[in-house]
Amino acid sequence: MGWGKTHGTQPSAGLTWAPDDLSAAAALGGAQLPAAGLLWWIYEATTQDDYGAGLGGALGVLCFLLFAPLLLPILGMVSAFALSLPSVVLARLAGRRFPGPGWVWHAVAPIIPALIWGVPAGVLFEWPLGTTVACLAALGLLPTLWVALVRRQAWRPAGVWWRAALGSVVLFVLAIGGGVLATETGLIQEYEPPKLTSAQLAGVWRGDSGAELRLRPDGSAEAVKLPTQPPFDDAHFRDYVRCQGSGTWEPDDDSDNTDRDGVLLKLDGDCGEDTHWSITGSEDSPELFVLFGDPDGGTLWKLGRAAAS
Repeated sequence: MGWGKTHGTQPSAGLTWAPDDLSAAAALGGAQLPAAGLLWWIYEATTQDDYGAGLGGALGVLCFLLFAPLLLPILGMVSAFALSLPSVVLARLAGRRFPGPGWVWHAVAPIIPALIWGVPAGVLFEWPLGTTVACLAALGLLPTLWVALVRRQAWRPAGVWWRAALGSVVLFVLAIGGGVLATETGLIQEYEPPKLTSAQLAGVWRGDSGAELRLRPDGSAEAVKLPTQPPFDDAHFRDYVRCQGSGTWEPDDDSDNTDRDGVLLKLDGDCGEDTHWSITGSEDSPELFVLFGDPDGGTLWKLGRAAAS
């Protein structure tokens, strides 16, 4: 049975769609989101620094799965209107005007809505344009093909939704296997913090709210409004204190038991305790960070290298 032969309620014109099309697009559009979200989380958890913050994004994934039955139909409807249904219309128009199998046009059509949404989103949020468009096209691909299949098979709405639910489970299992395989084979490169020499660590580092740390080559340091570990008798009440003054620093190859290079800062006086700053970022844009308080809900401070004046 060809892709051009359909049953059930059909749109009356090329630029419309039937209610059954909307139901099918929303069903699979929402059904694929748990797998897509899992792959995104695996990529982020593998390629980005978690700063030693406990479970990191895993808690968000668990919350999403908990409320998935309520959220997925709504998100699937948004996906249908933004990506799938425009792709279906474009595929049908192309199939009427150009030769070739119908499934080819349904597979290619999602690129157009992906470009329409992806280009402004990439510019507005400074996302990589190619990655943004590719992800949106991927999100529109399966639901677009699904709409064509549903029309061809003339499934009832209940049959569409339970098949989509079953497909969601299958996609989620495949995402687990694919994510594990990609990380184990190195297809997704695990994040590694840069290695900096003492000469590279020396310089001026700045953060939010006027925080500044000057590390001099001779081992002396100068701090301005810098967060530091609170005094021992104050640690139960505050995650950190803001200090300024002079002191010393030295490279630390196991900063605060994190198994990563960093800096041990010792300020004179009694404002705060010795503070370990770990290295993060990249070779081109290194940063120093420290997580104060509870790893699962503490306060993260980061310092970036100041531009040379």
